[in-house]
Amino acid sequence: MDVKALYERGLKLRRKMFGGKAVTPLVVRTMYGAGFRAASQHSQCLYPIFTHIPGLKVVLPSNAYEAKGLLIQAIRDDDPVMFFEHKALYPRKGEVPDEAYTIPFGEANLLREGSDVTVVAIGRMVVFAEKAVDAVAADGIRCDLIDPRTTSPLDEETILESLEGSGRLVVVDESNPRCSVAADIAALAASKGFHSLKAPVVQVTAPHSPVPFARELERAYVPSPARIEAAIRAVMK
Repeated sequence: MDVKALYERGLKLRRKMFGGKAVTPLVVRTMYGAGFRAASQHSQCLYPIFTHIPGLKVVLPSNAYEAKGLLIQAIRDDDPVMFFEHKALYPRKGEVPDEAYTIPFGEANLLREGSDVTVVAIGRMVVFAEKAVDAVAADGIRCDLIDPRTTSPLDEETILESLEGSGRLVVVDESNPRCSVAADIAALAASKGFHSLKAPVVQVTAPHSPVPFARELERAYVPSPARIEAAIRAVMK
């Protein structure tokens, strides 16, 4: 049985606890992320905690188009959805259709295509990863850039398929490294894609510490396009 089937089976089992009569069409919108000097009280990335809980769906849009399609999908879903929006993405503009549309959960978005390195980035880190991937492309390094969109369910198939072609994986996640989504994806590569790996998996994350208040320290804390670019070049060596 594949991962998606197991996930759906888990949701059905939860409903059976109430005789199949209970649904929970709840959407919780919340903000996350650093970049505004709000210190650790208001800058945390808590989506790994909710990803851990069976039965919850966890969504992290990376732009305005994704936000609308995923939010409509969340509202129409009969299961509880945690909808995480990075504060730094609110000012960013993008084309969004007037009509309603949905983006299915558990289907990653492939933003760039290349056979040298697989880069998986989450939420706001997609924006930074795009800059890094475009920078290394000038030197002939071609990357698959994958935005999972949802961490639960996670589109493992797309990640593993890309890894099979590239053999190298860089995971970019703003959350702290211990028990993070980056660690989960790295474990996925080690357990199900080990035969494809040509180099160790590199995780680009925040350090294992609270978010600092000072502007200079906060800038050093958040993964940057430069750090992502360095990680891509490192796995190529």
